[in-house]
Amino acid sequence: MAIPKKGSRLITMDGTVYRWRVRRKPTYCQGNSWGPMTFAVELADASGRVLLVSLPCSRPDAWWGERTMALRPVLVAAFIRTALRHGWTPRQAGNAFELALTDEDLTELMNGQPPAYSVPFMRR
Repeated sequence: MAIPKKGSRLITMDGTVYRWRVRRKPTYCQGNSWGPMTFAVELADASGRVLLVSLPCSRPDAWWGERTMALRPVLVAAFIRTALRHGWTPRQAGNAFELALTDEDLTELMNGQPPAYSVPFMRR
């Protein structure tokens, strides 16, 4: 499985270039805030295992006013480091490596500060 290049962003960590992407439109479950915000990461220059990260919040474009957070490159880098520590080998072929993060994981990754969630205005 490969990530489409269109709409993806590159991030370089420790000399390795990764490509990451959030799905362009929410799935029906994500739009209703029934599913978590997810994004995918892979090596930019080679094929291998894709990393699928699930966050404990809704997407910012969810249809209902649930808590959301902005996905910034510094957070993506922290999530990649966490996945590598948990055994993700991006150059190895195989099924996607899934990393489901909790609120406690986010607090730890943000140096002890709780995540800054926001609740968007409800759309009608």
